[in-house]
Amino acid sequence: MTERIIVLGAGGFGRETLDVVAALIAGGAALELVGVIDPGARDLDRERLAARDVPLLGTFEEWRAGARGDERFVVGIGAPAVRRRIAASLHDAGFRAATLVHPSAVIGTQTRVGEGAVITAGVQVSTNVDIGAHVHLNPASVIGHDAALADFVSVNPGAIVSGNVVVESGVLLGAGSVVLQGLTVGAGATVGAAACVTRDVAPAATVVGVPARPVAIGDPA
Repeated sequence: MTERIIVLGAGGFGRETLDVVAALIAGGAALELVGVIDPGARDLDRERLAARDVPLLGTFEEWRAGARGDERFVVGIGAPAVRRRIAASLHDAGFRAATLVHPSAVIGTQTRVGEGAVITAGVQVSTNVDIGAHVHLNPASVIGHDAALADFVSVNPGAIVSGNVVVESGVLLGAGSVVLQGLTVGAGATVGAAACVTRDVAPAATVVGVPARPVAIGDPA
């Protein structure tokens, strides 16, 4: 049975998600791309979707009025808090999320990947890893053995999560950042690009630098 996919978000990660869908279809996966929902899409994003013959479906309400009801969705928006809100509205409307793993990603044994997760090209996930719902693993990111990533985590390109690390809900790990073995990154925290986390990160904290130091603490998402 063919799984019909809609993507929420026409920006950068939304279009990277389209690349994952295209690669899966090219590899023989029973998927059909229905189109993209993004009523706030920029003109440039619209042009780039048109260039690849991907339809914009209007607002969620407009699309839903004609939906068959068997569609699966993925939220291709990088910001964890925004992704959480959109996913909640779709779940409340009765839709289920798809799980997309690029064929070039390496996924170890005894690893769980949650519904709505998007794993892009070149990602490496080791053994006994737990990946929650609606997690984004960007290109060339690495997740070490026995790590646990909670729901709505974003791991940006080239970031490394070492073994036995716990990344709590809604965390954003910046491009090229590193979290060392056995640490915990608290819910809603942000780790800056190229930062090296050498100690636990408090919930809602923003840490930057080498070693990573807090520059702000807000409210967990």
